[in-house]
Amino acid sequence: MRILITGAGGMLGQDLVRAASAAGHQPIGLTRAELDVRNAPALTERIGRDRPDAVINCAAFTNVDGAEDDLRSAMAVNADAARHVAAAAAMVGATVIYPSTDYVFDGLAKEPYVESSPTRPESVYGQTKAAGEHETAAANPRHHIVRTSWLFGVGGRNFVETMLTLAREHGEARVVDDQIGRPTYTPHLAEALVSICGSGGHGVWHAAGGGPETSWHGFAAEIFRQAGVECHLSPVGTEDFPRPAPRPPHSVLDSERPDAPRLPSWKDGLAEYLSERAAARA
Repeated sequence: MRILITGAGGMLGQDLVRAASAAGHQPIGLTRAELDVRNAPALTERIGRDRPDAVINCAAFTNVDGAEDDLRSAMAVNADAARHVAAAAAMVGATVIYPSTDYVFDGLAKEPYVESSPTRPESVYGQTKAAGEHETAAANPRHHIVRTSWLFGVGGRNFVETMLTLAREHGEARVVDDQIGRPTYTPHLAEALVSICGSGGHGVWHAAGGGPETSWHGFAAEIFRQAGVECHLSPVGTEDFPRPAPRPPHSVLDSERPDAPRLPSWKDGLAEYLSERAAARA
């Protein structure tokens, strides 16, 4: 299967190229410099030329706080370009996958969110991703919208590196303990997305790290434990770290689909991340 991946220079995109190749597919990874998804004519021409069987649209505006003051830019990438990608894929009969986010929910539920849970985004970023879901589904009936959460991987900036840097440079960290979710290791998610490419069950999917739900504070504690790092860790509330964009306080994702891929525990993902990180630095 030929799988075209937009945004292939990003953290998830890099892992998708590797996962598609490992699964025996032919990945066509395109970075932003190679294909700007906001350029609809260039996008249509490239997909028409490559004629992939599936397109995974990893191109995204991911600056959550920056989106609060730049709705136009966030909407142009996360929604308008998503429509162009889905339509171009439909033109050649290709399936389209749109990775989405827990930010499409308000985080006020006490139980995990499943695919049929109503979306109520509070942030501009969440609103643009919800719009992207709608545009993707409307433009291509062969669509997969895959929501995930709390991504970390060696190919980009992430929470694990932030914590290890704080420990190394300051020996202490203050981390919120009232935002709950499930961290997701990007190679695990990439394998799931590749498996979904060949699935006939189109629609919405949830794919987040397995294992117990946790807070950012709990995630940090596990990072320091697995890394064998000494760091004084203090729990604080969200109000102690005011940010432009509101964060969903409880954004645990689960799936009600019997055919949904079940990702390994995020703790296993963290162990793999630390091992991969150590090997890269050796």
